[in-house]
Amino acid sequence: MTLLLMAAGRGSRYGKLKQFDGLGPKDEFLMEFSIYDALEHGFNHIVVITQKDNVDYLKDYLTPKLPKDVKIDVLSQELTDLPEGTGYKGERSKPWGTAHAVWTARHVIKTPFAIINADDYYGKGAYRNASNFIKTRDNKDEYALVAYTLEDTLSEYGSVSRGVCKRDGNKLHSVVERTKIQKANGGLIDTDSGIEFTGDELVSMNFWVCNPSIFDHIEQDIRIFLENEDNIAGGEVYIPFVIQKMLEQNKVNVAVIPSDSKWFGITYADDKEKAMKELLDMTNTGAYSSPLWPN
Repeated sequence: MTLLLMAAGRGSRYGKLKQFDGLGPKDEFLMEFSIYDALEHGFNHIVVITQKDNVDYLKDYLTPKLPKDVKIDVLSQELTDLPEGTGYKGERSKPWGTAHAVWTARHVIKTPFAIINADDYYGKGAYRNASNFIKTRDNKDEYALVAYTLEDTLSEYGSVSRGVCKRDGNKLHSVVERTKIQKANGGLIDTDSGIEFTGDELVSMNFWVCNPSIFDHIEQDIRIFLENEDNIAGGEVYIPFVIQKMLEQNKVNVAVIPSDSKWFGITYADDKEKAMKELLDMTNTGAYSSPLWPN
């Protein structure tokens, strides 16, 4: 089973490349704990999508830590890696978005796989449930979302972007990206749309279980995205957008599966202290060894 980690972000709100910040008791990266949990639950192929300048560094850093029977691919998310016959004019510096990051791995992933953010901590239960889903499904149109509760995924230090979900039973009905959710006047509001939330809503934290069939759908959406010149300067193609379109076209069934875990992340620099404390506490209680990887 394959785990894909998205680690190509620029850390604009955090102030630096948070994917490579030493948060663990022995300065481990947050992504190392995610990889550790995934390996515990049967994943044996790690794919990391990062910036071009970090490919060699990250591969040299991770490879010696992992068991010899675990395959690792570290790939660069390139602005020039676009569907054949497409292109763009004008200036562009930021990556094309999370869906394009996933599409970057199309040549190395041939079996069902899980997707996560490298700068989020999802918890052991999330990988257990994702692993069980993969092992018990063989339909290429069966996907899953490991869902969390909105109230449990906020930052005390600013707004967050979340894919807010609706479901029919245990099936995902819709996921809509809300980009500026924050606490206000005793409640929660997306200041971009003005929509208020209770905090009980299920949200996507980009922990998806997909089949390789998603690559064709992402490519179609990238082609459509590039046809609109207004998207070139700063627009992005997000995974929830692709999934939502697939749902609307009845191309996929997406199961909503519980995380059974606590989430935390490092959206802002001030989130770092809490994340470090969480990792230290879990290490001290035996959830993780210290150092994390055997010599």
